[in-house]
Amino acid sequence: MIGIIGILVIFVMVFGGYLAAGGKLGIILKALPFELMMIGGAAIGAFLISNDMAAVKHTAKDIGKVFKGPKWKAEDYRDLLCMLFELIRLARSNPVAIEEHVEAPDESSIFGRYPKIQSDKEAVALICDTMRSASMNYDDPHQVEEVLEKRMESTMHHALHSSHALQTMADGLPALGIVAAVLGVIKTMASIDQPPEVLGKMIGGALVGTFLGVFLAYGLVGPFAGKVKAVVEEDAQFYQLIREVLVANLYNHATNICIEVGRQNTPSHCRPSFTDLEEALKAVKQEAA
Repeated sequence: MIGIIGILVIFVMVFGGYLAAGGKLGIILKALPFELMMIGGAAIGAFLISNDMAAVKHTAKDIGKVFKGPKWKAEDYRDLLCMLFELIRLARSNPVAIEEHVEAPDESSIFGRYPKIQSDKEAVALICDTMRSASMNYDDPHQVEEVLEKRMESTMHHALHSSHALQTMADGLPALGIVAAVLGVIKTMASIDQPPEVLGKMIGGALVGTFLGVFLAYGLVGPFAGKVKAVVEEDAQFYQLIREVLVANLYNHATNICIEVGRQNTPSHCRPSFTDLEEALKAVKQEAA
């Protein structure tokens, strides 16, 4: 919602200010379709040249994050801590019983109680792979933490590709606007024998290209790239919380301490209070009993 509001503010302030200053939209609207075809078409073409089809699809999907915001909400962090509490407690009390959950998370009763987390392949794989490795005695906290860190860095690098692609497009749009403007000047020079009022409109139309390139770069595409990056980085904290809790578990801290480590590493605006989390964990214990 806030993304839509931002776009409306941009258009109202830019074009509203132009009209308030006595500008006329007629010349802009007349030149806009042709300038947009040249600038937008060239930008899209350059984007397709510099990215493969997987990256193109990934970027198109990630544009939705500008309007949807982060995937993980406060209740999801609380559910994650509750789920990890169940898994760690079961792994310590019955190492054999935990195997059916980490080997087949789609059929797990524990994962099934948290469908949103269960549907996220990366979160489930991160939990199951780490707990499976621990059951095979690969449980050195330092080594596991290093492996998880590298894995998340790789995942983050891939997730940020769409943001980088959009930013590259934004960086090129002003130059493409100049290209369109130069073509407009060439067109104007070919009609140099026309009256001044005609030449004035033609030059104005050419300058629409420069305006459009800069406007799209800094008013839309650039902010889109920044928002996608911010959302990706915030969602990554969900997986970092998994790492913190599972590594704390490998240090053989008490289960409640492991969960408290995770709670304190939860982003402040999504962090459940100690009391709220305790009540949620009590409900989990009662349901398990």
